[in-house]
Order: sequence, then C-alpha cells, then structure tokens
Amino acid sequence: MRPVYAVSGGVSKFAKARPDKTFQAVVKEAYDYAIADIGLDFEAFTRLVDGSVASYFSDHFTRQLMAGIMTQDYLGLIPKPGHRVEGGGATGGLCFQEAWKSVASGHMDICLAYGFETMSHVETWKGNEFIALASDVSFDYPVGGFYSGYYAMMVTRHMKEFGTTPEQLAHVSVKNHINAYHNPYAQKRNRYTIEDIRNAPMVAWPLTRLDICVMSDGAAATILVSEEGLKKLEAAGAKVARPLVKVTGIGRGTDAMRMSDRPHVDYETFMKDYATPEEKDSAETSAYYKKLWEHGTRYPGIHSFRAGRTAGNMAYKMAGIEHPLEELDFVELHDAYTSSEIQTYEDMGLCRYGEGGPFAASGKAFLPNVDYGLDLPEKTKCAVNPSGGLIACGHPVGATGLMQAVFAIWQLQGTINKHFNDGTLQVKDARRGAIHSHAGTGTYVTVSILEREG
Repeated sequence: MRPVYAVSGGVSKFAKARPDKTFQAVVKEAYDYAIADIGLDFEAFTRLVDGSVASYFSDHFTRQLMAGIMTQDYLGLIPKPGHRVEGGGATGGLCFQEAWKSVASGHMDICLAYGFETMSHVETWKGNEFIALASDVSFDYPVGGFYSGYYAMMVTRHMKEFGTTPEQLAHVSVKNHINAYHNPYAQKRNRYTIEDIRNAPMVAWPLTRLDICVMSDGAAATILVSEEGLKKLEAAGAKVARPLVKVTGIGRGTDAMRMSDRPHVDYETFMKDYATPEEKDSAETSAYYKKLWEHGTRYPGIHSFRAGRTAGNMAYKMAGIEHPLEELDFVELHDAYTSSEIQTYEDMGLCRYGEGGPFAASGKAFLPNVDYGLDLPEKTKCAVNPSGGLIACGHPVGATGLMQAVFAIWQLQGTINKHFNDGTLQVKDARRGAIHSHAGTGTYVTVSILEREG
C-alpha cells in the first residue's frame, strides 16, 4: 500500500435547514473551500482530480435516487470515476476509508471524498422514522424501534452494570456544547451547565433533549493524495500546508443489527480476541476484567459496541499505537448521544470497560484552556470532540464522518485559528488524532488515524 496524505478539507455551515441551496450546492460549498485552501481554482483542480467517493445515508431525505451522480455532475467531475457508499451513521467514515483505499491501492493519485445530508425537507418525526429504518424493520422497528429508545436502553444497562450516572452523561454535553461555542461551523453554539442538561425536556430516560444530537443540513469534503498526487498538485501551483497529514491507520468493525443476536463471550475469549495490547499487558486490568465477569458481565451485551473495539484495535495495530490515551492527542468521535460517547471511550481503549462514566467527569477528555464552569479533578489527557461533536455541530449523516476528518486535518496542520477565526479549540502541538464513525447500535464502526509528519 502507498502512503496516503489528507491535504485539505472543507465544511459547509451545519444548520437546521439550508433553504438557500440544493443539496448539490451545499456540497459545492464544502468542495470549493477545500480547493481554495490549497490555492487552486476550480478548473485546475478539476483537471487533476482522478475521481471521487460520495457519502449520503438516505435517499428518502432528498427524495432522489442516485443523488451522488447528480452531485458529481454539479461538481464538474463527470466522466471521472465515482461511487456512493452507505453505512448508516458510519457512512462518512466509510467514505473516507474508501477514498484512502483508492489512493493507497494505486487506482487514483488524487481522490475527493464528499458527503452530505439535507434532512430539513421532512418533519422531525418523519426524519426519525427514516433513521429508524436502519433497524430491523421486521423485528425491532414494529415494537418502537426509534434510536433514542435504543440508546436509553443501552445506557440504563450501563448504569446498572457499572454505576454510571446521569450527571456523568451531562458532563459530555457541557463539554461538547461549550467547545462548539468557538466553532463557527457548528449548528448549536451555546453554553450549558449540568443543571441545564438534566432539566431539559426528557426524551427517553435518562436522555434529555440536550443529551441527543439534532438533524441537520450540511456537507463536508476531503482531498486525499499519494506522493505522486501531491507532486501533481504542487506542480499546478497548489500550496499544500506543511507538515503533511498522513493517514496511518484504518479499522472497521461490524455487528449484528439486532442486539438480541449478539453473542456473550466469556472472559478468556474477551481477553484473547478483544482486549487491547495495553489491557493484555496489565495484570491489574486482567484482574479487573476477571472480577467483572465473575459478577456477571456479558460482553458485548447492550452496554458496549464490539464493532467499535474491533475497529479501534485494527486501526491502532496498523498505526503502531499500543496506549491510545497516551499516544492520541485528540479524538473526534460519534457522539450521537452523550451515552454513546461514554461507551466509545471504553471501546477505543481510552479507559477500561465500566470506567467511561468517571472518565467523562474526570477532565481527561476536556480542553485545558476552556472554561467549562466545572470542577474537573484531573488534567487533559486526550481531548475528545474538541469541535463540539455531533451533539453540538449537528448530524447531517452522510457528512458527519467527513466533518470529523476535516477538523482532524486542521488540528494536525495547526490551522484551527485560520479556519475558525478563533484559536481556542486548537489542540496544542497535536501530532496524532483519531476519527470514529458509528452506525445503528454499533452495526458498522470505522476508526481512522491521522498523523502529522515530522
């Protein structure tokens, strides 16, 4: 496989509605930004780019089949190769990895990955119904299979199993909303307290309206290149930021759509097949997990995302990471719910299974230079969702994983101040970050590792 570099990205403004533009034009907003950021004009980049990968979740929101080819036409990329990927909430992450594969394999030297969703064309209840069709329509959906109910069920099990509290969930919401206050692309730029989160209208206990992401209109685009592609861009006059940002690891995991079909593995199987290298090397952690199993822990149960652990382990192995909390400077992860951020801390090895709640309230996932109005007992170790995440930025599904990639590129380039006109969210001296994209109740999960060279 050839080295792959993420050289540029663009994000449209995420909003409840974008009545000013068609879905194609919203994509072009992000696309034009990505091109302009490397100093090329539209015609020059169009001549150089080899092809594209399109990311959008649902044909229902646009009421348009083959919206990808319509967008490719609008961007001037016909007759170059392109295809669409779809994988629920993980669609954007899958798109980024498909573009990586196109470049790493030698099929393309310059590949565009773009994603979008325009969810405002339907009422919220209808949008939730469309999203619920990503559960089993023969078994789960007929008995009330809306996702807020699923995630409430999962987190109440997490609470019973591990002692997680609603206040720990609220720490995630406070963090992500206050981070987004400094992000001009975010849909929700508000400061909240723990009390605000808990006093918001209840949706599915313990999840309030402020524990849950919102539907959005938006788009994002990234440009991935090989070394040869980089030479082509720069020969045409592109100004690619240094140090370069390299994609050093990708991982994917899957699981059964119906949670009732997921197996319960024993302690030995968990340690052999799912434990991180760090966990395997620690006698203390091995004993900790042994005790959990003795008290009846069932993995993955409905409190953990086995696909997330699988994706993380695969990406870490490829990137040479053995101690994620120590070796990652930031993570942009799929926080459709505050509870899923806590679950994902554990899946990605930022803490042990069962410790996601205390980790959320510890301060380890917060930015050091932001005033959250919270008494945080520990210092930052790895900033999680410095952008504000899905909860505050919004969740135009096909764009979300690519939005994470764009913000990761800017973090590693050290250009947050340039793009946000505010340097508050810049992770100081960021050298390595992860992006995490998640579908359903953990049916598809992707993790990609990006690193600054030099």
